[in-house]
Amino acid sequence: MTPARMAQLHRAAFLRERPWTAEEFCDLTQNRFVRCFDHASGFALTRTLAGESELLTLAVDPGHQGKGIGQQLLKNWLDSLPTDAETAFLEVASDNQPAINLYQKFKFIEAGRRAAYYSRSNGTKADAIVMRRAVTLGHGGVSHGKMPESG
Repeated sequence: MTPARMAQLHRAAFLRERPWTAEEFCDLTQNRFVRCFDHASGFALTRTLAGESELLTLAVDPGHQGKGIGQQLLKNWLDSLPTDAETAFLEVASDNQPAINLYQKFKFIEAGRRAAYYSRSNGTKADAIVMRRAVTLGHGGVSHGKMPESG
């Protein structure tokens, strides 16, 4: 997926905050620790380093949200983690309940908050929730067991 397409999807998916630019995506994707998992209607960008893997962003075209694309991208990331990865983490806006619900399905739990971290286009602010989960047995797959139930 090209940086321009990533920027287009990010802009469509994140209407309440500043979307990332094609230049920012270009810079990120040139980093050897960054990986992109893509779908025609969405993508997840991750960075894995020193035993930790971070979900940098996950964006799905609004017309295709709720169809399992985000869930599949998240599963692809976790299933691909190297054997030395011990934790996976991400940051999500406290007012993005659909994303929070998705991450909770994958056993992410709140590990901390950054107060008033996200500035909204209407002048309000939202906390950033830092979510984390252990990677069991050196593999990111969902607990090496069955996938969480879809809901």
